[in-house]
Amino acid sequence: MLKDIQFLDDATRPPVQKLEGLTNEQREPGLHLRMIHDHLRRNMVTLGHLIERASKGNLTHEQIADETNDMAMVANYRRFGNLCGQHCQIVNTHHSIEDYAIFPGLAQQGPAFKAIADRLRAEHVVVHELLERLVDALNAMVSEPTPQRFEEAKTVYHALERVLLSHLGYEEDAMGDALGYFGIGV
Repeated sequence: MLKDIQFLDDATRPPVQKLEGLTNEQREPGLHLRMIHDHLRRNMVTLGHLIERASKGNLTHEQIADETNDMAMVANYRRFGNLCGQHCQIVNTHHSIEDYAIFPGLAQQGPAFKAIADRLRAEHVVVHELLERLVDALNAMVSEPTPQRFEEAKTVYHALERVLLSHLGYEEDAMGDALGYFGIGV
């Protein structure tokens, strides 16, 4: 199920460039990025818990609805589609904004930042592939709720979780301060 994905080794990431003398105002865009990423992290935790509990047969559809009614993610779900589909769309939109509006500005700041932007783009490809596979695995699990389908969904979810959380942390470290320092924005 995951054998054909080209996972990237975290040890091969370009080094983070330390920027000195940033003002609080220059740190603001990086803090905003972290805030957006924290939202994605919380959604991943919620999604993971739901998959795990559903696979153990510990949740009914009604219980899932009761436990998630007050979440912003669920309000969006009601407007735009299934829970995972909405989360996946948020991640995809966030990455598209970075790929087309932020990374080009970062890459213009010199070879070290171009290497970082190129790596982050490459990681987006892996994340996107895992998002698509998670949606497919969850759809298969819903239409055929067998132990094998639940295991497949959990396998893809855990791979996405590992890759996405690592990516978000690296991205914050590698470009958070650079956004304000160089005045890169959307």
